[in-house]
Amino acid sequence: MNNNIVRFLVIFFLGPLGSFIINHTSLKPAGWRSRTWAYLIWGTITCGLYIFVACICNLFFDPNKPKNIGYFKA
Repeated sequence: MNNNIVRFLVIFFLGPLGSFIINHTSLKPAGWRSRTWAYLIWGTITCGLYIFVACICNLFFDPNKPKNIGYFKA
């Protein structure tokens, strides 16, 4: 299975905990880190909308782009 799909599913079902899991497994994209605190804080402020948008963006994650929603360069 494509890692982008796996990351989408992990974030979609586990939210900030999924982001933490991604950062500590082989699902972490080389050179990038998932924004665990952003998932927690913005997810709470936006009633989950940030998590929903960011998890969908995992489907289109491209390590060659300068920015990816839900991630920052490590």
